[in-house]
This record gives sequence, C-alpha cells and structure tokens, in this order.
Amino acid sequence: MQRALAVPVEAWEGGGDYLQGLRQALQAEAAARAALASQSVQAQRAEQLQAENRQLRALLDLRPTLSVKSTAAEILYEAADPYSRKVFIDRGATHGVVRGAPVVNDAGVLGQVTRLYPLTAEVTLLTDRDAAIPVINNRTQQRSAAFGGAGGGANPGMELRFMAGNADVQPGDALSTSGLDGVYPPGLAVARITGVERRADSGFARISLAPAALPDGVRHVLVLEPSGLQMPPRPQEPGAANARGPKGLDAPKSSKAAAPGASR
Repeated sequence: MQRALAVPVEAWEGGGDYLQGLRQALQAEAAARAALASQSVQAQRAEQLQAENRQLRALLDLRPTLSVKSTAAEILYEAADPYSRKVFIDRGATHGVVRGAPVVNDAGVLGQVTRLYPLTAEVTLLTDRDAAIPVINNRTQQRSAAFGGAGGGANPGMELRFMAGNADVQPGDALSTSGLDGVYPPGLAVARITGVERRADSGFARISLAPAALPDGVRHVLVLEPSGLQMPPRPQEPGAANARGPKGLDAPKSSKAAAPGASR
C-alpha cells in the first residue's frame, strides 16, 4: 500500500525533473546557436581578412618589381552610372596622385585616374566605353590599341580595333603595355585574346579580349606615377629658337596691323 501511494508522488517529482531538464536543454541549445552564429560571423571575417592578406602580399611582391613611384590605395565605391565602369579610391591630390596615373593590381592594369579630388580620385576602368590603352602582343611584338566598351551593356568587355584581317593574332595571345604612350610602364599585363573573327567583307578583324585584371572583387590597388614624368624634358624646337634674337629677345613684330576682316 505504501508503494502504491508513493507512485503518484514519484511521478510528480519525476515530471518536475523532466520539465526542468527540458528547460535547461532548451536554454543550452539557444546558447549554442548564439555561439555558433558568432563563430560564423568571425569565420566570415577571417575569410575576408585572408583574402585581403593575399591581395596585399601580391601587391607587396609587385611593388619592388616596379621602378616607378607607387602609392597603395583602397577602392571606396563604384560610380553611380550603371553604363560606365568607374570607381573611386581613397587617395587624391594631397597624397601625391596625379591625373592620368595608371592604376594596377597584382593581376595587371585596372585603369587610369581621370578625375582628381583633394582626398579621392576617380578611376576609369579599361572596360569603360571611353577607355583606350596602347598594347603589344607578347608573341609577335606587334603594337596596337585596346579599347573598352565592347559588347555594350552594363558589363562591357574589351577589343582590338583597326587590326587588319590577315593580322597574326591568335586566341590565347597575351597583351601587355608597350610603354610608348608615356603613361603606362612597359610590361604590365593588360588582356588576353579570346576570339578572332575575320570578315571577308571587311578589311579589319574583330578581336575580343578578356581583361587580365578583373575589377570585380578588387579592393586594394596601386597607383603608379606616369612614366612620362620620369622622362627628360623635350628639347626646344629649332623654329622656336630662331624666333628669338641673339639675346633671347622676341623677334620684332610687323609694324603693319592687319586690316579688319582680312582673316577668314
């Protein structure tokens, strides 16, 4: 009889212990989920830091190989125009950046500084419809010019223009900067030929390119000094020297004034 009377009491106590253990288990599960979410955020940040570390290491390896002055910069945001390929960096005139400076990363040339501000600068990417860069074919040493905006749309590509239909170009040829424009140092990777379409009704071939440096996902870049700033000044033209007298004075002007309406 005592055993029979103790059964409900034991059942009540066991039920209370079960509910308390269930409550503790739920609380432990919630704490574990919160810790897992925190660790997931930390893991994502660690992956992002690892990617940035790889980019910075690549830039540091690239920087000693360049004989020109370079400034490290970070891309802030893209331009608001969806049909232009332009980005803004966190370096400007106060940091020594000049207009026309090439912008590169570890893969190759990204673009060129086209607009300068005191603390920031606008960079026009090579895939922009207004961009152009002189290149040289590494296999044949043939010089040409690569233009952006091929294909149109929000994500245009690049192409070689004004190339003869029988030009010695093949898919897979690598193009680099020629260094003849006084802006880009020679030997920087620009693009690779992906397709050659030779038209019988046209004297030019249609050559499509894939940029060596993809702007998507790039955060850290190097801003180079234009190679033209390191060149010696151009000698004075003979015509300008003859226009001056023996003591450097300007040649005397004609005493007769031009009659009104004489020039067309």
